[in-house]
Amino acid sequence: MKRKDYINWDEYFMGVAKLSGMRSKDPNTQVGCCIATPDHRIASLGYNGLPRGCNDDLFPWQREGNNVLTTKYPFVVHAELNAILNHRGSSLKDCILYVSLFPCNECAKAIIQSGITEIVYELDLYANTDQVKASKQMLKAAGIKLRKYKLAHKQIVINI
Repeated sequence: MKRKDYINWDEYFMGVAKLSGMRSKDPNTQVGCCIATPDHRIASLGYNGLPRGCNDDLFPWQREGNNVLTTKYPFVVHAELNAILNHRGSSLKDCILYVSLFPCNECAKAIIQSGITEIVYELDLYANTDQVKASKQMLKAAGIKLRKYKLAHKQIVINI
């Protein structure tokens, strides 16, 4: 008889997204993303970090500063955009994007343009910001399904 306590697809892909987020060097926010095909294969992964070739020791990681150029915001690529840009297949059409933090408006544009049809997100910490409000407005207009992640098991632990 097979085991009954195995993780479901949502838990699997969100777990992979969260594990990817652990690669982020951001001291405040580690976001991970996993894009899955309709037949349950991983199409791409991403996490928030600097663009390839930019030494992350030479750029700021602060959230606040007197000048925007002394903060991380103009430099960091979000996990969702990294996953889309990292994709090496033919298309992301009809894929599901799993992400640990609800996408901002800039990532929403890339998600829509890529053909992804569903977003499963864990946290929506910035729901009251204009960026996330704009994101939800565009995603809804584009017919992208939004689904809050629901953990079926109490905890998934990976010891490294």
